[in-house]
Amino acid sequence: MSGKRRIIIHVDMDHFFTAVEEREDPNLKGKPVIVGADPKEGKGWGVVSTCNYKARKFGIGSGMPISRAWKLCPEAIYRPVNYMLYEGVSSEIMSMLRKYAEKFEQWSIDEAFLGVTSKVKDYDEAEALAHQIKREILEKEKITCSIGVGPNKLVAKIASDIQKPDGLTVIKEEDVEGFLASLPVRKLLWVGRKTEQKLKRIGIKTIGDIANHDPTVLKENFGSMGTQLYLMAHGIDRSEVEERGEAKSVSRDLTFEEDTTDLEFVFDALDKLSDDVYKDVATRNLWFKTVTVKVRYEDFETHTHRKTLPFATNRLQDLQKTVKLLVQDYLRPDRKIRLVGVRSSNFASTEKQKKLI
Repeated sequence: MSGKRRIIIHVDMDHFFTAVEEREDPNLKGKPVIVGADPKEGKGWGVVSTCNYKARKFGIGSGMPISRAWKLCPEAIYRPVNYMLYEGVSSEIMSMLRKYAEKFEQWSIDEAFLGVTSKVKDYDEAEALAHQIKREILEKEKITCSIGVGPNKLVAKIASDIQKPDGLTVIKEEDVEGFLASLPVRKLLWVGRKTEQKLKRIGIKTIGDIANHDPTVLKENFGSMGTQLYLMAHGIDRSEVEERGEAKSVSRDLTFEEDTTDLEFVFDALDKLSDDVYKDVATRNLWFKTVTVKVRYEDFETHTHRKTLPFATNRLQDLQKTVKLLVQDYLRPDRKIRLVGVRSSNFASTEKQKKLI
């Protein structure tokens, strides 16, 4: 089997949070649904966590200020983030997926990579397996997913996004460069708005443009990232599908749609991120001692600041209070913030804490 070409499947749930909300409340079907902060008639603080495809037709997207979402679509149905519900559904789905794979890697709450090289003899069998996965998730969890099949993780992930929602895209090794060539550069992993703008300034708009560009020029403009962009544009990715061990940390980041100096907006975002981190930690029955905040300014200068508490805790208020203390040094009226993040680490289990109390 060692000489066999790899076949990787990427499974990505469609608009996961809102899909679960629609499953729980069938009256939401066919209506624009937004999960995130309370809009408070257009005056709410906070951001959109996710939205369904009906809402996206109004121009709404993840990370958008909730006040702007309200202006674009006040008639949408707004739901608060119910992370424990989503985590429970995710756990069921990941258990299903794991049995199909020789190697398994959960990428996020609603995405996973499956190494199936030894499970199938060719791409036709891989496609049949992908259809089976889609059917089981729909039958058992009543939500849809989109799947990409390819020779590596990079191609499989890009492929899963091509025919959303409820899509299935298979890209064989010999078709990779042709598949990638016409796609916009933003389809590549790690290419955000700023990188896209910088690429456009040197005449690059598609992945094919990157593949045909002089790699030395890319390196001059982007450093080591330029070399990585060139390799990815040719569909080269040798990273393995790897099972992640027990969590050493739990974190959430949020990139704002627009860079901001609005402190109330930043603090509200940090509260929401802290709440998400707390719920994730709570579902794992963990206590934490170390809290870290991350701040990225509009010029991409990034800072992290951590504090180890003198005690282990499982209280949300301890997390939020520490986060607000840590972020103070990075709030400046002359510097716009692009991203904030919250991380908890240095865990102890609930059982260990019971022995100490």
